[in-house]
Amino acid sequence: MTTHEAAGRPHNEGALHGVRVVEAGLLVQGPQAAALLAQMGADVIKVELPAVGDQSRWLPISLDDRRSAYFAGCNRGKRSLALDLRVDAGRQAFLRLVDDADVVITNFTPGTMEGWGLGYDVLSGRNPAIVYCSGSAFGPLGPDSGRAGADLSAQASAGMINRTGKDGEAPTPVASTIADHIASQNIVSGALAALVARGRTGRGQRVDVSLLGSQIWAQASEYSYYLMSGQLPGRANRSNPLIPGLYGIFPTSDGWIAIVGVTDRPLFFGAIGHPELLDDVRFNAGLLTEAKKALLFAELDKVFAERTTSDWCAVLAPTGQRFAPVRNYAQVVDDPQTWINGYFANAVNDVGESVRVVGSPIGFSDTPTFVGAPAPELGQHTEEVLLEIGYSWDDIDRLRTAGAL
Repeated sequence: MTTHEAAGRPHNEGALHGVRVVEAGLLVQGPQAAALLAQMGADVIKVELPAVGDQSRWLPISLDDRRSAYFAGCNRGKRSLALDLRVDAGRQAFLRLVDDADVVITNFTPGTMEGWGLGYDVLSGRNPAIVYCSGSAFGPLGPDSGRAGADLSAQASAGMINRTGKDGEAPTPVASTIADHIASQNIVSGALAALVARGRTGRGQRVDVSLLGSQIWAQASEYSYYLMSGQLPGRANRSNPLIPGLYGIFPTSDGWIAIVGVTDRPLFFGAIGHPELLDDVRFNAGLLTEAKKALLFAELDKVFAERTTSDWCAVLAPTGQRFAPVRNYAQVVDDPQTWINGYFANAVNDVGESVRVVGSPIGFSDTPTFVGAPAPELGQHTEEVLLEIGYSWDDIDRLRTAGAL
């Protein structure tokens, strides 16, 4: 393992201090996985095509603001090496980089790295300890294995979109790149497990993660319901059709509130000022079927519409009931809970300004994560990285002449 400190990290060591990760990825799936490893202390070197870079660099906030939220959100704390892997000199530089690496992460279309002579067999032949993480859209095997895809492909093909919204209305995608985000977490899990296994065996291995597989895993309970019963679980309908209880979202006078299961029905109905609903014969016997749930929800819609979301939160908090306001991003960012736990953090950008950034979802008692380093400019660390792996300045000039940089 290397001893280079992660870009911008202070002297305290993260959990993955000494681990070098080479990321040849784009957009979300691979880059976000590598970003989380960087937060944990790994030295992440992001390999990008010269003059172009990661495609996410070209998704601006607006026509007037050319910054990319996608790139910033998935690439903090990395070093950028601009290297054309299609050129033989660039390929050779990549191989030398991997010789001293622990993990490679790529989510190019299947076959791309192999076509450049940089597949797992080649890399592991040079470095048997390498952990090679490959992210795809549909998985490494089968008739769709070579197809290109993105987040929406998996949301659609894995059944997620079909279950959103209400009966009788058009399905709608989840309004975030949820398939990519979940797949990135699975890449991290696979990489860390492979590193643990390598500690026993001394050998690396290939780790395959797909958007499709990750979306299926994210719906493991719902798919188990179908596999066991043969029945499709149905649309969300403001709730979850597999939970036969008081579990759903309700409109208030100024927004929405989520009621997340009620364990003490007398206490709940008393708190909202309608104890008579407890004995209503239309829905008080047995489990709440979807039909009974629809009747109860219609009554509760009228109740919750009488007061504001904050009023209802104040009413329900002393009762110990599980609830949550349905918030927008601005309200989430304004919540001190999200800052105290490090889910958002303050960082310094490349011109010394304090900026608010997404923090880490994971906390460590002894090896805290680090989210301070900004996302790199394209090729910002090219010479630095090449010098580290043994290139001289004359070698770097020759790489540039060859079109590799």
